[in-house]
Amino acid sequence: MINKRNSLSEELAACKFQIGRQFRRMKSLEAVLFDFDGTMVDTEWIIYEEVQRIFHSEGQELPLEQYSKCIGSSYETWSPQTYLEELTGKSYDWETLRAARNVRIRERMEAQELISGVQEALDFTQQCGLRLGVVSSSSHDWVDRWIEKLGIGHYFEHVTCRGDAPRIKPAPDLFLKGAERMEIDPSRCLVVEDSRNGMLAAHEAGMSVFAVPNRVTVVSDFSEALQKLGSMLEYPEALEKLVK
Repeated sequence: MINKRNSLSEELAACKFQIGRQFRRMKSLEAVLFDFDGTMVDTEWIIYEEVQRIFHSEGQELPLEQYSKCIGSSYETWSPQTYLEELTGKSYDWETLRAARNVRIRERMEAQELISGVQEALDFTQQCGLRLGVVSSSSHDWVDRWIEKLGIGHYFEHVTCRGDAPRIKPAPDLFLKGAERMEIDPSRCLVVEDSRNGMLAAHEAGMSVFAVPNRVTVVSDFSEALQKLGSMLEYPEALEKLVK
């Protein structure tokens, strides 16, 4: 029991040290880098439901605790395809299944708008005199199309996506590339993320994080984030406290 208590105390102390260090770093904040999927637009739940549909057709469940491992990254980090094959002992024509799934996702996405509070968050960030960028593990084809559709491209100096750096999240490459393009020291960037993979990537890049979990990533551990927000509606107040 004593060892367990000591271990917990050490974990809490390490977490407090990490957050304290992030607060000190934010005194010279210059830019805010937003993730896209699940942070600005609620794409993650739709994608999860469509992947889950495949599992249900095989009489299997896909728990959020498992699926959230690949959010913000790719199936190379954790693969629901491999997971289903392990559960059933079967192999699948994933190319055909993915094609049908992606058609359904795009159809359902047509009605999507910005997550509540995002527009206000972007406006308030600019009012604070901070610069803005997007850093996403998704492709430019996907992210650029949605940024144009939503009419928010004018907020961002740069959009950095898969292919712009050697590795995607949870590696730090995309965040480092985003800071490089904006000619800002990474330590002067705040990241807004919905995924643990994104948070880990930002920390590895030397950046602090506001974590804003969505319906898919609410099961993830964000204890190392500078702040965990209940929704984007809480962002302006949190940022104001940080920069004043």
